[in-house]
Amino acid sequence: MSLSPDSFLRRVLVFDAVTCGAMAVLLIAATGVVAGLTGLPAEVLRGAAIILIPFALFLVALARQQTPSAGGVKAVIAINILWVVASAALLLSGRVDPTLLGTAFVIAQALAVLGIAELEIVGFKRLTRGLRTA
Repeated sequence: MSLSPDSFLRRVLVFDAVTCGAMAVLLIAATGVVAGLTGLPAEVLRGAAIILIPFALFLVALARQQTPSAGGVKAVIAINILWVVASAALLLSGRVDPTLLGTAFVIAQALAVLGIAELEIVGFKRLTRGLRTA
């Protein structure tokens, strides 16, 4: 049994929302611990959490649409790609001195976000292909 194109995309958007929300909770609840383990500044971690909360809410709103809006999905994909670029820029900037675990943490979450963006691209293509044939 395969998922309909809009169902697949909505599930990916929900997954993105859940992971964003979980990361925001972690970063808010354990800022000091995460900062200590990763060597990343607490302000950077709190800033990331503050960005993730409204983004997760936007993802939920988009996923609840019967057919997610094309503009909304494109914005989500762009924001996720910008997040990956910002993660790389953070590590390359020389403005932070992360531990080895911190570097791995930033790289792992950036790769996860990139993977989610890829799934959103696949879902968006399936959805637009389905709308053209309908």
